[in-house]
Amino acid sequence: MSDRRPLALLASVLSLALSGCADEGFGRAPGVAATLPPPPPPPRPTSGSLYDPASFTSLVGDRRARRVGDLVTILLTERTQARKSATSDASRDSQTALALPDASPFNLVPKSLTSGGTKQNFKGAGSAAQDNQLSGAITVTVARVLPGGVLMVAGEKRLTLNRGEEQVQLTGLVRVDDLGPDNSIVSSRVADARIRYSGTGQIADQSRQGWLARFFTKVAPL
Repeated sequence: MSDRRPLALLASVLSLALSGCADEGFGRAPGVAATLPPPPPPPRPTSGSLYDPASFTSLVGDRRARRVGDLVTILLTERTQARKSATSDASRDSQTALALPDASPFNLVPKSLTSGGTKQNFKGAGSAAQDNQLSGAITVTVARVLPGGVLMVAGEKRLTLNRGEEQVQLTGLVRVDDLGPDNSIVSSRVADARIRYSGTGQIADQSRQGWLARFFTKVAPL
């Protein structure tokens, strides 16, 4: 029987390569699709009255988003900074000596055998820093209306360039009271916000590890 191990290794390499190619492009996160408003109810038969509940607009109301399918603009002002540093210094020194009488046979013992000591010293230092920033704007739709004037919003934005494609996905919860007159709100006031920014194309490919290198990274024991 011929040894099939090289064929199995080649099949696994090809499978990883195909999976790496399949990862290219954008995957839609659950619950990010735009939510359209419900269809309008069928027209009611005319009753001869000037008041029509379907087209009534309050004179004291505003145009803030309150219903499923309404649009909300999220102003992305995300910025995180983290700094951490630590230093440590420890030392210990001890000496011990035994004094012997200056008489025979004690004076025959070398002094190096009657004294001793230990010395320990340790110094350590470490630091870490991280800085992330995301700015811009994305308009999403109201997916659900929750009790207490809370809106669940979700949506995405795709921008195709000559060197690739950029995508921003966002889901979260906003309060109607926090919306501005133009139905905008800063991302820092979005509860349970999940923001995903990714890109594909030539520049993204050059900054990504190749599929063969990723394969050997996965199978390497160390």
